[in-house]
Amino acid sequence: MEQTAKETAQGAPRAAFIGAVVAALITLPGLGGGTLWDNSETAYGEVAREILLTHNWVIMHLNNVPYFVQPPLYFWLGAAFSTLFGTTTFALRLPAALATIALGALTGYAVARQAGSRVGVYAAVILSTCLMQAIIGRLAIMDALLDLAVAMAIFWWFRGLQSGSGRYTIYGSIAAAFGFLAKGLVAPVIALLVIVPYYFWNRRHEATHLPSLRASIAAGLVFLAIALPWPLALVVHYQLFPLEKLIGEYTIGRYTGVVENQAGPVWYYLPVIILGFVPWIAFLPMAIVYGVRRLRDQTAPSDGVASLLRLGFTWMIVPLLFFSFARTKLPNYVALELPALALVTALYFDAVVRKGGTRSAAVSAATMPVAIGALAFAIWLFTRNNRLTAEIAIAIPPLLGMAAAIFAGSLLTALLVAWPKTARAAPYPLALAAILAADVVAVTVLPHAEAFKPVPRLAAIIQRERRAGDIVAIQGVSGGNALLFYTHPVVFALAPPNDGDPQEDGIDPRKAICSAQRAWVVAPAIRPSYDPTYGRRRRLVAIDRKAALFLYAGAACR
Repeated sequence: MEQTAKETAQGAPRAAFIGAVVAALITLPGLGGGTLWDNSETAYGEVAREILLTHNWVIMHLNNVPYFVQPPLYFWLGAAFSTLFGTTTFALRLPAALATIALGALTGYAVARQAGSRVGVYAAVILSTCLMQAIIGRLAIMDALLDLAVAMAIFWWFRGLQSGSGRYTIYGSIAAAFGFLAKGLVAPVIALLVIVPYYFWNRRHEATHLPSLRASIAAGLVFLAIALPWPLALVVHYQLFPLEKLIGEYTIGRYTGVVENQAGPVWYYLPVIILGFVPWIAFLPMAIVYGVRRLRDQTAPSDGVASLLRLGFTWMIVPLLFFSFARTKLPNYVALELPALALVTALYFDAVVRKGGTRSAAVSAATMPVAIGALAFAIWLFTRNNRLTAEIAIAIPPLLGMAAAIFAGSLLTALLVAWPKTARAAPYPLALAAILAADVVAVTVLPHAEAFKPVPRLAAIIQRERRAGDIVAIQGVSGGNALLFYTHPVVFALAPPNDGDPQEDGIDPRKAICSAQRAWVVAPAIRPSYDPTYGRRRRLVAIDRKAALFLYAGAACR
């Protein structure tokens, strides 16, 4: 048993390395291609950019207004990378990509330490090649940092409960503190919601060691030392108002109420998980069945698998229930439980290998090529029966190629998993197909999406022709954050033109347009029937899709 533990520990770095490489292959190619997506990417990218514009690393700003919606860790990293690479798409997406790579390595290492190198590699590869993980690792948002911090806290605290060593409790608290700086209280809350039920469940079946009082106090002090300085600095400048916004309105308020119309039913996250865990969702039902049977087997060896399964099930179920009963819902909220899905699926694959392959696993694998084949047929039929725009038509061949890659990989996995001599290699063809599919989309398909983003191109015109003192505004067109990011603060959001009071979602157009010698306004190309110029000369500068750029100049307003 001692030799086995030593071999397990030696295999952990190998699993971590493979997990990092696979995650890098699926996130880095094409990372800096194109412009940022509106709305979140451009908003968060702008907050990071305004750190460099204001030289203020404590108080975040958006459109020159103090910003208290999110904690600062992502913005700090985005600003730091922008000093190295410029304020580019690549620099602002790099924090998420690096966090995703680190999560792949962490998952491989932590699982390998407990269950062996093969399971660790499986877990890291499965996690890094599922659809949602690939998407989050390519977006300029803070969710990848949150997912990494939560996983680090859970894995470290799990290790502490297994070993009884207090240093792992402290390591987990450090991770939870950085998670707080990434996305607020949700990081330590979710980590505790997982590890506390796991402790009570696991202690009924095997030795589970609570941290000592000394270690617990040290962990709490370390958490406060990392997490508290930034909110305290905000309190010094603005008293409690920032915390009321950050914790009250945008943390507790998101759970108890609906923010920005982001609502959904209780079952909202079930289809999210099904789609987000593609292509490995084909194996998850059998993996759950295996896990339940393994935990109920009283004759099973004490090899650490049962404790990992308990952790995985707790990690899968508790956050899902927690977010399902929240009033505000977004798909990326449940991404932090993807390591648990990968862990349980990896243990299932290892059990299949130990049995020398199974027909049930082959049947599960065969469902994916059937689904992908049906999807490819639907794409072909749709393109045949519909006249597509040039931009969409160009993207169809790469999409069909992506479907073909997944089809071939899943079919090969189905064949390998059914035979004893090849079952060990079964996950890898599907993982390789997922990597190829993601990179094909990033390099060949997503660039065509630029045609559907008029605001960055109109912003480039403004930047090229604007003069000192000009104002920039947007009215009735989505993309305000993109206009802000691709010009510079301040950008005014105008209410619709009317002869009464402006609506709550914008300022009075007359007030903005009349406030400078020239005003650049991005607005719908088709103008409303009531469309005043306020006595100024309005010139159509450019039309891009359904958006237009107008320049108001000339005489002063009447």
